[in-house]
Amino acid sequence: MTTASNQAERPEAAISQGRVTIVLWVLMLFYALNYVDRQIVGILAEPIAKEFGLSDTQIGVMTGLAFAAFYAGLGIPLARLADNPKTNRVVLLSVCLALWSGMTALCGLAQNYAQMLLGRIGVAVGEAGCMPGAHSLIADMVPPERRSSAIAFFGVGQPVGVLLGMVLGGILADAYGWRTAFLVVGLPGVALALVALKLVPEPRRVLGKAAAAAAPRATVGQAIAEIIRSPAYLFMLGAGSVMAFVTFGQGVWIAIFLQRTHELTPGQTGLWLGLLSGGLGIVGMVVGGWAADRFATRSPRHQLTPVVVSLLIALPLQLLAVTVGDWRLAILLFGLVAGCQAFYFGPGWGLVQGLVSPPARATAAAVKLFVQAVLGLGVGPLLFGAISDILKPSYGDESVRMVLLFASFIFLVPALCYWLASRSLERELAAPGRG
Repeated sequence: MTTASNQAERPEAAISQGRVTIVLWVLMLFYALNYVDRQIVGILAEPIAKEFGLSDTQIGVMTGLAFAAFYAGLGIPLARLADNPKTNRVVLLSVCLALWSGMTALCGLAQNYAQMLLGRIGVAVGEAGCMPGAHSLIADMVPPERRSSAIAFFGVGQPVGVLLGMVLGGILADAYGWRTAFLVVGLPGVALALVALKLVPEPRRVLGKAAAAAAPRATVGQAIAEIIRSPAYLFMLGAGSVMAFVTFGQGVWIAIFLQRTHELTPGQTGLWLGLLSGGLGIVGMVVGGWAADRFATRSPRHQLTPVVVSLLIALPLQLLAVTVGDWRLAILLFGLVAGCQAFYFGPGWGLVQGLVSPPARATAAAVKLFVQAVLGLGVGPLLFGAISDILKPSYGDESVRMVLLFASFIFLVPALCYWLASRSLERELAAPGRG
C-alpha cells in the first residue's frame, strides 16, 4: 500500500493542477501535429499519384510501409531512452517534433517517388518518439483514477490532427497544389517545439536530481517479462493492433473512395470528411475516456465495456457508408464510424500504463505502438492497396468499395479482444506496484 510519505514523493503530488492542465494542452497539440503530418499524405495521395504515375500498391507503400518500418523500428529504442530516469522527456519530445515537422515540409520539395519516400521516412523517425514519452509524462503527472480521461484528452490530438490534415491539405491542394500543402502544415511544429521547452516541466526534475537518479529502472527483458505476464495487456495488444490495421488501412482509401466513386475533389473530400471524422472523433475520444473512468467506479473490468459496444455499433454504420449513393450521407456515416473507433483511445492506452510498473511504462507503450505500427501503418494501407489492385480488373474504380466492405467486418475482432481483456483487469490492476 502507498504510504502518505511515498505519495508526497510522487510527481503528481508535486505539480499543481493548473500546470498539469497546461501540459495536457501542449501535449495534445504535439499529438495533433503528429497526425496532421501523418494524415495529410492520405488526402494528397491521389494528386501525388497522378503526378508521379503511381499504382495503388505504391500508394500503400508511400502512406504505410515506408513510414511504418522506421516508426515501429525506432519506437522501442526511443521509449527506452524516455524510461531512463536521467532523460529529460520534454527535450526528447521537442527534438522529435522539430524533426518530423521539418521533414513534412521537405516532402513538398520532392521531385520523384524515391524522394517522397525518404521524406516520409524522416517524418516517421521523428514521430516514433512522440506517444511513449508523452504517455510516460502523463502517467507521472496524473493519478490512476483520472488517467483514462487525461490520456483521452491527449488523444484528442488525433481527430484534431485528422481534421486539420484533411481540411487544410485538401483546401491548399485545390488552391495552390499538393507541394504547398506540405510546406504550410510542416513549419508550425518547429515553433511549438521551442514553446514546449518553456511551458512543460519534467516531473523527474521536480523531485530533484537525486530522486531521479535513485529511481528504479527496468531492463528490456524485465519490461517484456511484465508485459508477457499480463493477459489483459496481451489481449489489448491484439485489439489495438487490429484497430490500427483497420483505422490506418482504410483511412487513406476512404478519401480515395470518395474521390473515385463519388467524384469529389481533394478539397471537398478533405473539408467534409475532415470536419465530420475529426469532429465526431473528438467527441468519441472525450466521451470514451470519461465513460471508462465513470464505469471504473463500479469495477475496473467495466472500463472497456463502452469500447466493446462502440465497435459493435461501428460495423453496420460502415456497411451503410460504403453502400449508400449520396456522398453527403456516406461522409456522415464515415464520421460516425470514426467517433465509435475513437472510444478505445483513453482506456486502451491508459490501462497500459497501469498494467506495468512505472519503470516499464514507456517501453510497454512502445511495444504496443510497435506492433500496431507494423500491422496498422505498415501492413494496413499496403494490403488494402494490393487487394484493390487485384480486384481492379473485375470492379474498376469500385475495387476500393469492395476493400472497405471487407474492412467493416474486422471490427468484430477487437471487440472480442477487449472483452477478453476486461476479464482480468480487476485482479491485475490490484497487484502491488500497478494501477
